[in-house]
Amino acid sequence: MKRYTLLPLLAVLALNACSDKKENQAPQETAVVVKPTLQEPKREQPKIQMQLPDFTQLVEEVGASVVNIQSHRENAGNSSFNDLFGFGFGDEEIDPFFDFFRRFQPDDKEEAVDNGSGFIISSDGYILTNAHVVKDADSVKVMLTDKRVYAAKIIGTDTATDTALLKIEATDLPMVKIGNPKDLKVGEWVAAIGSPFGFENTVTAGIVSAKKRALSGENYIPFIQTDVAINPGNSGGPLFNLYGEVVGMNSQIYTRSGGFMGISFSVPIDVAIGVSEQLKKTGTVKRGQLGVIIQEVSYDLATAFGLDRPRGALVTKILPDSPAAKTELKAGDIILAVNDEVVEVSSDLPLIIGPTPPGSVVKLSVWRKGSTFEVETTVSELGSSSTQTAEKPQRGYVVPNDQSSFMLPELGLTLSPLDKVSATRYQLENGGLMVVKAEKLAKKSGLQHGDVIVSVGQNAVADENSFKNAIAGYNNIAPLYVMRGKQSLYLPLVLK
Repeated sequence: MKRYTLLPLLAVLALNACSDKKENQAPQETAVVVKPTLQEPKREQPKIQMQLPDFTQLVEEVGASVVNIQSHRENAGNSSFNDLFGFGFGDEEIDPFFDFFRRFQPDDKEEAVDNGSGFIISSDGYILTNAHVVKDADSVKVMLTDKRVYAAKIIGTDTATDTALLKIEATDLPMVKIGNPKDLKVGEWVAAIGSPFGFENTVTAGIVSAKKRALSGENYIPFIQTDVAINPGNSGGPLFNLYGEVVGMNSQIYTRSGGFMGISFSVPIDVAIGVSEQLKKTGTVKRGQLGVIIQEVSYDLATAFGLDRPRGALVTKILPDSPAAKTELKAGDIILAVNDEVVEVSSDLPLIIGPTPPGSVVKLSVWRKGSTFEVETTVSELGSSSTQTAEKPQRGYVVPNDQSSFMLPELGLTLSPLDKVSATRYQLENGGLMVVKAEKLAKKSGLQHGDVIVSVGQNAVADENSFKNAIAGYNNIAPLYVMRGKQSLYLPLVLK
C-alpha cells in the first residue's frame, strides 16, 4: 500500500527537482535575426565646390568689340589646268589629252579671301590681330558686329609674336578691357570669340590648360594653352577671362587633321600690347639681346651643377662681338635672374631680354661652381645674324685617332683625342675628345658617336688623364660640354 502511494509522490518530487534545476541554470541565448536597414552614408561637404560659368553676360558686354577680318589676295588663279588637278605637268611637259581641255580654262587672275578675327583696343579704330592673318594681303577689310565694313590699314606686323596692328577710320567704337595674363590660373575658365570658318561672332569656352608653354621656333611667346575650341578663322581673336578682360590673342592650334583637337595656344595680351605700342610708334619692333646660346636645365644637370632644383638658363655658347662677350660670362654658367626677375625656365630669358630696350643696362644673377655672383651688361639690339635660341644640330666629320683611343668600360664609353687638324676645325685651342662608342651609361646620358667632349663642367679635357681627373671631382653625375657638329650643349653623364 505504502509502496503504491509513494510512487506518485516520488514522481512529483522528481519533477519538482528537475524544475528547480532548470530555474537555477543560466538561460540559453537565442539567435535574433536583425534585418539590415539601408542608410545613406554620411558625406562631408566637398572642400572644392565647382560651378559651371554663364558666359551670356560676358558676350553681351564685350561681343561688339570683336571684329571679322577679311584679307584679300590676288593670285594666279587656275592658269595651269594640270596643276589644278594635281597632275604636276609643267609648261614644258604637257599631256596632249589635258592640253585640249586647257584651251577652255581661263587665265584671268582671281581674288582669294581669307577670314580671321580681331578685337578693338581703342575707340578711334586700332585693332589687334595675328600677323599671319594679314600676311601678303593686298587689301584688308574689317566688319563690325553691326555689319558695318571698313577698309583697314596695316600699321605694322611682327612675325616673332604673330602680332599685327590695324587701323580703321572710325570713332566711338566699343573697345575691349585689357587684363593681366600673370593673374591667370591653370584650370580657370576662359572664352574665345571669333569667326571660325567665316561664322562671325562664334563663342567657344574652356579652361586654361597650361601657362608659359614654349613651342618650337617661338622664342618670344610664353603661350597660354587652353582647350577652347579654336579653328581656322579664329586666328587673331580675343581670349577672355570671366571678368570680361582680354588675357590673350588666339594664334595657333595643335592638330593632325587641320581642325581643332583639344589644344590651342594664345599670345599673352601683355606681349601683344607691348608689340602694338612699338608698331604704332615706329611701324617696327626692336628687341634686345645678350648674345648667348642657352638650353634647359634638366634634373640631372641641376644635380651635376650643384643646384637645389632645375631652374635658370644654362649658357652653352657666347656669341662673338655681343654684350655677353664683353663680360665674364662663360659656357656652363646658369643665369638665374635678370634685374631680380626670376628665370625659372630657359625660355624665360628671351622673354625678359627681348622687350628690353637696346642700350639698357641689366644685372644678371649667375650660378657657377656652387655659388652666385652678379654680372652687369648693356643690352644690344637683336640683329638678323645673332640669336638667343639653340642652333640646329649638324653632324661634323672627324677622323678618330684609333691609336690613342681609350675605354672606360664601366661607363660604356670609348674616347679618342682630337688631332690638331680636327681641333682647328672645331676652333678648340685645348683640343677635345671624340666619342668613338657610347653604350650603357654613356648612351643613356645622350652621348652619340661623333660627339666631341670639350670639357667636364668648365674643366677642359684633351686626353685620358685629364678626363679621368675631371670626372673624379663628381660623385654621381658629371656635366659634359659637348659639340655636335655646330651645336653646343651640356649632357649629364651618369657615373653610377
